Amino acid sequence: MPFPRSSGILLHPSSFPSRFGIGDLGLPAYDFINFLKNSYQQYWQVLPLGPTGYGNSPYMCYSAMAGNHLLISPEKLEAQGFLTAEDFTNLPEFPTHKVDFEQVIPIKINLLKKAYEKFKSNATSEQQEAFNNFCQTKGYWLNNYALFMAIKDFQNGESWYKWQPELAKREPTAIGKIEQELADEILYYKFIQFEFFRQWSELKDYANENGVDIIGDIPIYVSHDSADVWANPDFFALDEETGAAALMAGVPPDYFSATGQLWGNPVYNWEELQKQDFKWWVQRFEAMLDYVDIIRIDHFRGFEGYWAVPQGEETAINGEWIKAPGVEFFEVVRERLGKLPILAEDLGIITPEVEALRDRFEFPGMKVLHFAFGSDPGNPFLPFNYPRNAVVYTGTHDNDTTVGWFNTANDYEKQNLISYLGSISPDGINWDLMRLALSSVANQAIIPLQDVLGLGTEARMNYPSTAEGNWEWRYQDGVLTEDLGGRLKNITQLYGRAPLS
Repeated sequence: MPFPRSSGILLHPSSFPSRFGIGDLGLPAYDFINFLKNSYQQYWQVLPLGPTGYGNSPYMCYSAMAGNHLLISPEKLEAQGFLTAEDFTNLPEFPTHKVDFEQVIPIKINLLKKAYEKFKSNATSEQQEAFNNFCQTKGYWLNNYALFMAIKDFQNGESWYKWQPELAKREPTAIGKIEQELADEILYYKFIQFEFFRQWSELKDYANENGVDIIGDIPIYVSHDSADVWANPDFFALDEETGAAALMAGVPPDYFSATGQLWGNPVYNWEELQKQDFKWWVQRFEAMLDYVDIIRIDHFRGFEGYWAVPQGEETAINGEWIKAPGVEFFEVVRERLGKLPILAEDLGIITPEVEALRDRFEFPGMKVLHFAFGSDPGNPFLPFNYPRNAVVYTGTHDNDTTVGWFNTANDYEKQNLISYLGSISPDGINWDLMRLALSSVANQAIIPLQDVLGLGTEARMNYPSTAEGNWEWRYQDGVLTEDLGGRLKNITQLYGRAPLS
């Protein structure tokens, strides 16, 4: 689906400034939308918005369809009447440059539980009706998720495949009994989903009203320890006895890792999914289109063929490629939902078959400038090799920032880039690469906010293949200045990416 010539910013909501230690859906999010509008940016790209588990990775969520309750704004809960200013009086001094998840999580959960108790006792009839409507319309995923999380808490956080067998295998009698025992806990999880989606919908409406579309990120795989796998075991390659992942997802050795990336998620049982006309996947797309305008499919190549690593392996080296029914799947999605606004993350080992699948459905692929200067003029990431139906990035959440990347690039890459540019401008290498992206023929250009701010490696969001210390970066209050927005606006206008008046 070709897009108009345009540009936007990549930033996860957790990176907003906030006095609660993690970015949320409160006032700074609206200030960011204003910055986008005033600098002529038409897209805000986020990472997955689901509830995170071990390692706090948005790519390893407890649900493919739920929202991350840590992003709920306590101040907006106060405006609803579910918290008071007194609830915020003893907040600790959180770091302003990063998220300290160990510090944030218990404090945020405590506030959410207080809000839930106030909701139960003080909700107006209108609020109660809105909550009931939400539970009814989202029930196809919400019921399983709320039950899963309530049992998980009851089991002290243990993964579902380590629960008692009758719960792990969802035996009806055991499930009926635990639903009664944990009724209040289940309702709590439904309430915080209600609040997340209420706050997110208000923010999305504000963005859309100001000419900003939201690009959401849909990881191809879901976490092994998730409501999705627990509730739909037949759709995944699991060991029937233990519930372990019989075949694990990942990628073979590549740019990021000499041993490949072993993600640990179970791969799909595509045969079973296809028997049911891909119903679970269609619902997943439907759920996502409730809260984003455009969908970026992470690891798109997995829909053509996927790397499967046997149970017990500790690296991704000893896997194999297995064919996936990508054409049949996207035909069903188009038939059910129409021609969708999809971007394909087609990085890594891309074959002609993957390109054919992408092009058959006219999905724009990705171009990353950090990958452009390490080889010859045939490099597909060089701007003069781009097709128009593509989205160009300086870097992604998996890359270093542009300043950090340039500082650690080898001599050949640096010299190649300098020769391509002519020289490095006084504005800095980040603005030089931003100009390359915006001036390219690619219809869309997306710039990480770290590059707009000219930050170094200290602001990197993720180190692939490392489990800890990721997803923490936050920007400081006051850095999105009028001057910075004006500079971004000028080059956006210069290269023909400003919104049509």
